[in-house]
Amino acid sequence: MNKLIVSLLLTLGISGLAHAAGDAAAGQGKIVMCSACHNPDGNSLLPDFPKLAGQGERYLLKQMQDIKSGARPVVEMTGMLDALDDQDLADIAAWYASQTGTIGAADPELVERGEALFRGGKMEDGMPACIGCHLPNGEGLDLAVYPKLNGQHASYTAKQLTDFREGDRDNDGEAMIMRSIAAKLSNKDIKALSSYIEGLN
Repeated sequence: MNKLIVSLLLTLGISGLAHAAGDAAAGQGKIVMCSACHNPDGNSLLPDFPKLAGQGERYLLKQMQDIKSGARPVVEMTGMLDALDDQDLADIAAWYASQTGTIGAADPELVERGEALFRGGKMEDGMPACIGCHLPNGEGLDLAVYPKLNGQHASYTAKQLTDFREGDRDNDGEAMIMRSIAAKLSNKDIKALSSYIEGLN
């Protein structure tokens, strides 16, 4: 698995990715607007808004930069980041990364299928296991800007996978890792996988 991760890092050219150093304490004072949807500690209670608590700092910063630039359109966040500079975004990312994420519960009827996809992929279709990038416990690999998944709301995860599959989300880089993976997932696969991820700890 280590060789796979190193290979992916080199392929994506992100091994030397630089980012501003975030100050979590400063970030706490900059999240007033964010708290309405994501909660002050980043554990959103609304299933359509992602949990940010414990998410990788680099990943959070990249997503905010993509949303601000328009590379990742998110209608609900239109204009919300316009007044923030890179340091503000780095501080907010540091704050949410320093928080502890909560874990939900998976639908027991979907666990077997979801776990099989997460841990084994769909080898017959050439789809790798999720653990290759997001690790067996779903904690992600922030050095590579691969997000933490465990505990994320199932409905949010399902929407992201569907958006990648349909090409409505394309900020996964030129390698198109998530778009190529999601293209191999059926609606039932996405439902099972998303449910499993919500309860993963």
